[in-house]
Amino acid sequence: MSFFYYLLATLLYLLALPYLLYLRFKPKYKDSIPSRFFLKNNASFKEDGIWFHACSFGEVRSLKPFIEKMDLSEVRLSVITQTGFHEASLYPKAEVRYLPFEIFLPFWISKQKILIVMEAELWPLLFVVAKAKGIKTVLLNARISDNSYASYQRFSWFYRWIFSHIDLIFAQSPLDEQRLKSLGGQKIQVCGNIKAFTSYEVSHVYFKAVTKRIVVMASTHEGEEALILSHLNLLPNDQLIVVPRHPERFSKVDTFLEAYAKNLGRSYTRLSTQNRLDSDIILCDKMGELINLYAIADVVILGGSFVEGVGGHNPLEPAFFGTKIISGEFVFNQRVLFELVENSVTCKIEDLKDVFDSIDTYPKSTIVHHGDIAPLLEQILGS
Repeated sequence: MSFFYYLLATLLYLLALPYLLYLRFKPKYKDSIPSRFFLKNNASFKEDGIWFHACSFGEVRSLKPFIEKMDLSEVRLSVITQTGFHEASLYPKAEVRYLPFEIFLPFWISKQKILIVMEAELWPLLFVVAKAKGIKTVLLNARISDNSYASYQRFSWFYRWIFSHIDLIFAQSPLDEQRLKSLGGQKIQVCGNIKAFTSYEVSHVYFKAVTKRIVVMASTHEGEEALILSHLNLLPNDQLIVVPRHPERFSKVDTFLEAYAKNLGRSYTRLSTQNRLDSDIILCDKMGELINLYAIADVVILGGSFVEGVGGHNPLEPAFFGTKIISGEFVFNQRVLFELVENSVTCKIEDLKDVFDSIDTYPKSTIVHHGDIAPLLEQILGS
């Protein structure tokens, strides 16, 4: 089956070449496309390391408690996105690479002690080639969302083939364990979501005016800014900070917020133009600032949860700083994390106005349990 899959992947690659050549000139892909699909500046790892593979920024950041307890000279990190690459590059001695497209993996993968793959990064040849080269394979923080499970079942024969090349799986919940077993997963343990092990530190301290209530709309997706703000009545002392999830949307959200602020008679600015919080409405168009904004926020409205299909975002980050959290109803990808947070409010979009108007009467959110990463790391590396 591996041979036929390789042929299919090669055919898809050849057919996609014109589009890949087009995408490489887009800012979002200017580094990742050449590295992943043309191996530009993307040499193989040195051998005998501990190899983590994560897709993007959030997954890389969630690995921080593991990596901080290791000898960085042994750490190998592969990623998919440019934001993930930039985050991974913060580890000074770790080797960081973009994961090449699958047809390159048979001659790109070098012998490592272990391969630890995050969540749902189920690239078939990643596991097949790793096993063929004698590398122990682990799937960490594994989950299968409600939306994905039906499609996984339709191709259960395909996933059984993939899971037959995975030595050990650490699932987020008993439900994930059950679903993984039904798809052929073996040797599964439930460890919870590893983001529960993360502590958060600010990199910049913003001045917070005592007369202001800071409202952060965090990790918003397409259409959510207009949708959420149409259900909010901002108070005169509210300072609104909007943080879009994807950098490529900054320009579009900037245009929307500038018009929104003008309509309300409020002052507006972008954080990239002045690194302070002086205006009534602010667009955070800088990467890596969300934790710094959570640290001073009074109310956080978590995006990705008011539109179907995304599945919500991490509530542990704002809860760590004791903010008041409002989330939409679509949190199926973050259900395990919401179980670790007390006093967060989940509501439908039509109820958002009432919840926001009364949010000052709600208690602050707190994290119920903050785990110790050491036993899990020992289990992964030693099992």
